[in-house]
Amino acid sequence: MTNFIPIFPLGLVVYPGESLNLHIFEPRYKQLIQECHAAKKPFGIPTVINNKLQEFGAMVEIDELTKIYDNGEMDVKTKGLRIFRILELIKEIPDKLYSGAIVTYPDNYGQGNPDTMRKLMTSIRELHGLLKLSKDFKKTDEEMLSYDVAHHIGLSLDEEYELMGLMDEKQRIAYIKRHLIKVIPMVSGLEQLKEKIKLNGHFKNLSGFDIQ
Repeated sequence: MTNFIPIFPLGLVVYPGESLNLHIFEPRYKQLIQECHAAKKPFGIPTVINNKLQEFGAMVEIDELTKIYDNGEMDVKTKGLRIFRILELIKEIPDKLYSGAIVTYPDNYGQGNPDTMRKLMTSIRELHGLLKLSKDFKKTDEEMLSYDVAHHIGLSLDEEYELMGLMDEKQRIAYIKRHLIKVIPMVSGLEQLKEKIKLNGHFKNLSGFDIQ
């Protein structure tokens, strides 16, 4: 299936099911939001990396137009729907300030394994514990999907986009597991280093070595 969509390119990754709050101030995107809100139609947010429009993005729907300012700027709440891939960019649309694209929607296999996800969440909580963070996920561990945690494990924008391009939940989970296996020992080592630095200059309560 292919169709035309209005697009709002941004330097971030939006995943299906994710809530995203936006402050709209550019005239072209004020027009886009006004029209999509009035027609109850979604729009696309393709990812921009290093000032270059990428081929993948997410369709989002407007949940709520929360505030309209005197100058026409807006606060909107949106929610990610599904991943799209740009086939053709339409830079100029008659009577529109914004651009659009012809897109297709890749098959996206979202079924995970509850046992695998439970183990993954244990590792994610270990990482958050090392960072002294507390995250309140709104699903049980077994119900969680890769998209629910991808923004909470310290991925770079490039890595978040790479994850977006994986169209199988098992592949996405494997990608997250590899990231955690790499990053948790690094963070743990930094914590140990911080503790060593804290001790420097303090009186140390150490037992002497007993020479036999």
